[in-house]
Amino acid sequence: MTTTAVPTLQDKAVEQPGSLQLFLRYLRRNKGLAVGLLILLGLVLFTAIGLMTINPKHAYPLAVATKKPPSLQFPFGTDLFRSRLRAAMVVGMWQTAVIGVIAGGLGTLIGVVLGFLSAYFGGKVDALIRTVCQILTPIPVLLIQVVIAGSLDKRDVTIFTMALIVVLLAWMGPTLVIRAQVLTMKERQFVAVAKLSGVSDMGIIFKEILPNLLPFIAAAFVGQVFAAVFASFYLAVLGLGPLREPLLGNIIWAAQLQGAFFNGWWWWPIGPSIAMILILGSLALINMGLDELANPRVRRTE
Repeated sequence: MTTTAVPTLQDKAVEQPGSLQLFLRYLRRNKGLAVGLLILLGLVLFTAIGLMTINPKHAYPLAVATKKPPSLQFPFGTDLFRSRLRAAMVVGMWQTAVIGVIAGGLGTLIGVVLGFLSAYFGGKVDALIRTVCQILTPIPVLLIQVVIAGSLDKRDVTIFTMALIVVLLAWMGPTLVIRAQVLTMKERQFVAVAKLSGVSDMGIIFKEILPNLLPFIAAAFVGQVFAAVFASFYLAVLGLGPLREPLLGNIIWAAQLQGAFFNGWWWWPIGPSIAMILILGSLALINMGLDELANPRVRRTE
């Protein structure tokens, strides 16, 4: 007579869900973040495939026929200046992404450094940084950016100049957010244990506090990219951007200047406008989703 061994709990392998599975589960709960990522992925694919299939020269004037409506040959039509609008949108979205990443990255980096210096070391450094932020915060950022961009020679303005204009006051928000988080985190027990263990200040910052602030830093970065893209958009729409480049805002500004809607060239501003709405909408949804992920009080649970 044979006996069958009853499997015990120790014999059973406990399957732990992987990181990807946990992330997909969270996306099912956080619909806003999922929608934002899907829209952003679609925009990235549109730009990447476009850069591989278009001739970048067609994004600039005198490249193709003028004022052609959307067709198989010209899916997004052409404008008054004989630019292919599909090529212009692809190049413009790429340039907008460059401005957003550069300005958002620099603003977040400066904010993280100043936030840590202010909150962790305190004293006169904290007083100086906090005072500067309190003085600059009430100043309308749009007004400063318009004044600076308007004082520059339009022939010298590039997408990198736009990024620097945007980042001038972009560091204040991340500085105040990171400062507030570091102030609360440095009083927690694990930081006190690290200090008693002889860990240096740099070790505590980079090994103990910074890893716990990564969700806040990621949310701050996305927020800064959103602000940078929006700033570059409205500066270009006002005619203060790099006029030689096919930024989405420049396309809309030129269409408005030439009375595109009144002349029946409706396709000229429509495409760039929809693209900007999708870009800003996706970044806003991702930013709200990351804010929820970073804040355990509002984080959704299964």
